[in-house]
Amino acid sequence: MAGFNFDLCKRNSFLESKGVKAPGYTKTGTTIAGVIFKDGVVLGADTRSTAGSTVADKNCEKIHFIAPNIYCCGAGTAADTENVTGMVASQLDLHRYATGRESRVVTAMTLLKSHLFRYQGHVSAALVLGGVDFRGPHLFTVYPHGSTDSLPYCTMGSGSLAAMAVFESGYKDNMSRDEAVSLVDRAIQAGIWNDLGSGSNVDICIITKGKVDYLRNYKYFMDKTYVRKFPVCYPPGTTTVVREKMVALKDVDVIEGEASEAMVID
Repeated sequence: MAGFNFDLCKRNSFLESKGVKAPGYTKTGTTIAGVIFKDGVVLGADTRSTAGSTVADKNCEKIHFIAPNIYCCGAGTAADTENVTGMVASQLDLHRYATGRESRVVTAMTLLKSHLFRYQGHVSAALVLGGVDFRGPHLFTVYPHGSTDSLPYCTMGSGSLAAMAVFESGYKDNMSRDEAVSLVDRAIQAGIWNDLGSGSNVDICIITKGKVDYLRNYKYFMDKTYVRKFPVCYPPGTTTVVREKMVALKDVDVIEGEASEAMVID
C-alpha cells in the first residue's frame, strides 16, 4: 500500500498504555554548512560543544580532516563524529599509499555511509562532506542512518533551519571565493544567534584544487566584556554583614599546633 503507514505509532501507544517506557532521545546542538563556488568548496561550523544544557567547550573544532583535499563537518555526538571521520581518514591514507593517487570525495562518502548504515542511526554522526578532486568540487550530506545527498549547498545540525534560510536567500551559481565565504559565515552566524545549542565562534574551511585554507576562528565572538583584576577590591557595602563575633587571643586554646573551635567566627 502506497503512502505513509502509522501502524508503528499505534503499536507504540499500545505499549505505553501497558506500562512499557518509550525510548528516549539525545538532543544535540550544532550548526554546520557548506557551499560550492566556482573554484571549490567552502565549509563552515560553529564551535560550541554542549552536554545537555551545559556548555562543555566554547571553542571546539567541528571541521575534521579526511584527506589533503577533503574535509568534513560533524554534528551529533562528538565522540562519534571524531571516531568515524578519523577511521575514514585512516582508510583513505592507506588507499593513497597503496595506489599513489589522490583520494576521491565519492570514495570518502561511500566509506562514511557504509559504516553508518551498518549501525542504523545508533552512531550519531551527521556529516557535511566537501572536497575537490580531479572531477571538480563536491559537497555531500551524510545522515546518521547512512543516506546521502549531493547538493550545491547544505546545512545540518540543530541550527540548520536558520542557516538554510540564509542560503536560500543568498545563494547563486558560480559565486566567487569571497562571496561564498561571506555566505557561509552569515549562515553559521544565523545558527549561532538563533539556536541555543550553537554558539561561540565561526570556523571556515576553503578547499580548492591543490590548496586548503582552514580559517580557525574566522569570526571570534568570545571576547570577555569584563576582565577581572587582581587583587580584587570590593567597595564597602558590597556584602552585608549579618553577624560578627570577636574572640580574644588569650581565650584561644592551641592543641598540637591547631586552633580549637573557639576561633570559629560565625
